[in-house]
Amino acid sequence: RSKEGLPWEPQVAPEVDYVAAKKRGRRMRAPCARATTSECAHVGARRAAVAWRRGRLAGLRGARAEEAARRGDVFRASCTSSTDQVEAVQADEAEAAPQVPKGLRGVRNIVAVASCKGGVGKSTTCVNLAYTLSQSGARVGIFDADLYGPSLPIMVSPEYGKSKLVMDPVTKELQPVEYEGVKLVSFGFTTEGSAMMRGPMASGLVDQMLTTTDWGDLDYLLIDMPPGTGDIHLTVGQSIPITCAVIVTTPHKLAYADVAKGIRMFARLNVPCVGVVENMSYFDGDDGKRYFPFGEGSGERIQSEFAIPHLVQMPIREEVSSGSDEGVPCVVSDPESEIASVLRGLGASVAEEISKLGRRRSRAKYDPNMHEIHVYIARGEEDWDSFEVEPAVVRENDQSAKFIDQLTGKPLDADFNRDIFPLEVLPLGNYAIQISWSDGFNQIATFEQLEAMERIQ
Repeated sequence: RSKEGLPWEPQVAPEVDYVAAKKRGRRMRAPCARATTSECAHVGARRAAVAWRRGRLAGLRGARAEEAARRGDVFRASCTSSTDQVEAVQADEAEAAPQVPKGLRGVRNIVAVASCKGGVGKSTTCVNLAYTLSQSGARVGIFDADLYGPSLPIMVSPEYGKSKLVMDPVTKELQPVEYEGVKLVSFGFTTEGSAMMRGPMASGLVDQMLTTTDWGDLDYLLIDMPPGTGDIHLTVGQSIPITCAVIVTTPHKLAYADVAKGIRMFARLNVPCVGVVENMSYFDGDDGKRYFPFGEGSGERIQSEFAIPHLVQMPIREEVSSGSDEGVPCVVSDPESEIASVLRGLGASVAEEISKLGRRRSRAKYDPNMHEIHVYIARGEEDWDSFEVEPAVVRENDQSAKFIDQLTGKPLDADFNRDIFPLEVLPLGNYAIQISWSDGFNQIATFEQLEAMERIQ
């Protein structure tokens, strides 16, 4: 009943006022123009997609159905075109210093070392890579993000009196442990040793330890990521600006399947992968022959499918495991060994790729009016090669588990709606792009793959 006590009169649904709907659409697009990130453009494109679907599915007939679909198409195009305004805002923001936690403001580059598969030698690679970079003159730190099984205190063993994390009573900042010039932080350096807690609490503790540590001025901070793709990975990836990632794997096919998931996780976090380390790759027998006990090709497959520029194959050597067990990394105990030489190459390649991230690079952009993807390949400082590819062609050439069997490498019969369109196209490092599709699928496409696809003439 109304305030006067009279019953409400039934309301008749009004006809659709397209002029008012257009005004509401303009108001809805306005936040995109004021956005500070491409996320608003992403949301605007999603809203446009919904409007377009509603125009198709409204149940209208004849001219009204065609008019609704046409208005939905125009609305989608105008919302997607707001990405140009967002990109202009982003260019201005790129000149400003990134907002990072206080403890990390002196860190120039943050490198995640991950595998998403346990037991592949990720921590060993992280520690030896850190000391390799330190030997080249860089200031380096290591953060052990694995609370459940911290391995850093075992692999790097400073003097007992200096192996405990201490909090400054005034600033409330953690003072890292230091060994051979490298700063170390691990939950294993606390009195607890290892953690027994649920995921949200563990991710919060990792974030607290990482951001409240007084790291000082560092050229590289290496994060030893735990196995999997859980809360800790997402917390670290979303709370700090990770520069790049190094992926560690083994020749096993099962390891490849898990590592591929990890690479896609970093793609969703807009973190480029700059190198692949294949541990336990081979050994040289006394007869002079080279043997591959766990198979071949996993590292090369990851490198080619995900456009990761560098592949390092680590041989099976006793000094690698013994150095980790004794608390002295092999690059420290024997810096002139073959293993140390291979790791120096890995360190040089990581530093090289980080230096390239700020340079001019290839790119791609979706044109909603022509419904095509424009690809621009950088051939040097001045030359470009440009071409156009249909979105459906890009999607059907995807190399993920949706179209390719991750264990056998054979194509799968996977159907998809060919009317889909990209919501967002973002660069992923120097050699690939990440595409977010209107049906919710996320795809990584390398520029090498795009060049091999059928082009629009």
